[in-house]
Amino acid sequence: MSHPSQFALLQKRRFLPFFVTQSLGAFNDNLFKQSLILAILYKLSLGGDGTMLVNLCALLFILPFFLFSALAGQFGEKFAKDALIRTIKLAEIVIMGVGAAGFLYNHLWMMLVALFAMGTHSALFGPVKYSILPQALREEELVGGNGLVEMGTFLAILAGTIGAGVMMSSTHYAPIVASAVVLVAVLGYLASRAIPRAAASSPQLKLQWNIFSQTVATLRMGLKQTPAVSRSIVGNSWFWFVGAIYLTQIPAYAQEWMHGDETVVTLILTLFSVGIAVGSLLCERLSGRKVEIGLVPFGSFGLTVFGLLWWWHSGDIPAAGAPYDWLALLGMSKAWWILLSIMGLGVFGGFYIVPLYALIQSRTPEDERARVIAANNILNALFMVVSAVVTMLLLGLAKLSIPQLFLVVSLLNIAVNTYIFRIVPEFSMRFMIWLLSHSMYRVEHRDLDKIPDEGAALLVCNHVSFVDALLIAGAVRRPIRFVMYYKIYRLPVLNFIFRTAGAIPIAGRNEDLPTYERAFEKIAAYLADGELVCIFPEGKLTSDGEIDAFKGGLSLILERTPVPVIPLALQGLWGSFFSRDPAKGFFRRLWSRVTLVAGSAVPVETAQPALLRERVSELRGTWR
Repeated sequence: MSHPSQFALLQKRRFLPFFVTQSLGAFNDNLFKQSLILAILYKLSLGGDGTMLVNLCALLFILPFFLFSALAGQFGEKFAKDALIRTIKLAEIVIMGVGAAGFLYNHLWMMLVALFAMGTHSALFGPVKYSILPQALREEELVGGNGLVEMGTFLAILAGTIGAGVMMSSTHYAPIVASAVVLVAVLGYLASRAIPRAAASSPQLKLQWNIFSQTVATLRMGLKQTPAVSRSIVGNSWFWFVGAIYLTQIPAYAQEWMHGDETVVTLILTLFSVGIAVGSLLCERLSGRKVEIGLVPFGSFGLTVFGLLWWWHSGDIPAAGAPYDWLALLGMSKAWWILLSIMGLGVFGGFYIVPLYALIQSRTPEDERARVIAANNILNALFMVVSAVVTMLLLGLAKLSIPQLFLVVSLLNIAVNTYIFRIVPEFSMRFMIWLLSHSMYRVEHRDLDKIPDEGAALLVCNHVSFVDALLIAGAVRRPIRFVMYYKIYRLPVLNFIFRTAGAIPIAGRNEDLPTYERAFEKIAAYLADGELVCIFPEGKLTSDGEIDAFKGGLSLILERTPVPVIPLALQGLWGSFFSRDPAKGFFRRLWSRVTLVAGSAVPVETAQPALLRERVSELRGTWR
């Protein structure tokens, strides 16, 4: 089935006003912050080293995330999100009015107060920004919506950074910057007025005003979620740790290792930001419009590989008498490896971060979602501060070069994500499923909306290859418990996936009676809990591509736990490497098209093996 592109969301009132509001907010944050930093370094007469003040700016902007994120999470639960966003954006106009006055009258303290207030504005906006998406979007739109938000955020950050440089280059910079930040704040408020109503998830929540105890409680709530959610929060914060190190070092790297001028800094920032935007947008297509956490290991792998490539090719560019500009670097083949590495880091960073955000949103209870995202923001801020400390230690005390710092970060990325994937093997399991369905096969889906979104059901499907379960699991949004022959369950490598997915090994009654009985007990338990269970009623792989008779165990399952039965059919797998076709070959059917088709539910009263075999045969047709 064809689906509209994620860009179709930009035509929907339930998404576009919010998208414009958050993008303008990110743009204004960076426009004001970067303008202030440039003013300190080049415009204001401060009579001393501006480096300490620049570091103070970074502290003032990040400090509110520690102080007010817990309160922001409570606000996001207690109040209607649309009204809360409008209130926050109205406050932005006042804040930017103070900042504009600081620029107009050269009052540094007013600019610093406005910067702290803008940090507070961002801290309050963060939880509602991400918790509103699951309310505004359908499940199949969540990944695409998050991809658009990440794209808008990073492109807005880039535009704000570049815009500040352009405005501050003018002799009359103060009125230009002052007018711009107030105008953007007004536009953000006007956009927020079009956001549809998003009701409060916990209006009865009693606000806790002690920011210190509540910060601890919020962090505890976030990290006590299911392992998948809590480790996703850690992975999300790790991304900001890595990103903060790279982004902080770009100006010095461009000067010392690429021998470039300020245009080279802009080029690198552009490539990095555009890379994240591209990776974020590609997530929807690569994930099949569902929350596909299998992309997270893929993204982590790319972050390490391109980080190592960046380190490896550093030092290849020869020094010159005058700094290179961006056009001169683009004309040097040696520079392309570095620039491609930076772009690759951004793309795979998008693959890494978007599924994590989507998983946190989709698997967190609605009445805790804003507070869990607040916990994520607190941890993000903590990781970014730690990244600054680690950078100072490695560059200062350990005397590492910037490329060596990138090497250390790339190796640490392996260690951190190995820990995450070991604690939550679902990441690795989904990655292997995703890799299979995007390398050896082109998997198409038809009528999978006939599988219920919730509640128990028994899926029955023809059995063509050793990877049938993986292909079905990769296509269906809901988790599925597969019943499979115990010898297939024990296959090396695949056993890890089957165990992680909670598959149920089964043997013939005469082969292994305890395994046979345990299988039916687990099937009944899973169905009683409202889960999907999938069986291959033929009891074995087909040896000729045809559908064998369905065994009587199917009836036994339905006698114990009467549930609707959904027939499925796999088309195009016969002859592939994992089938039992004598003429199969690894390359003969590489990248072959496979289709999974679902049929209408069969009531339990009429779900006899012969009838179900007939339904599956009709769905499969003549294409084996």
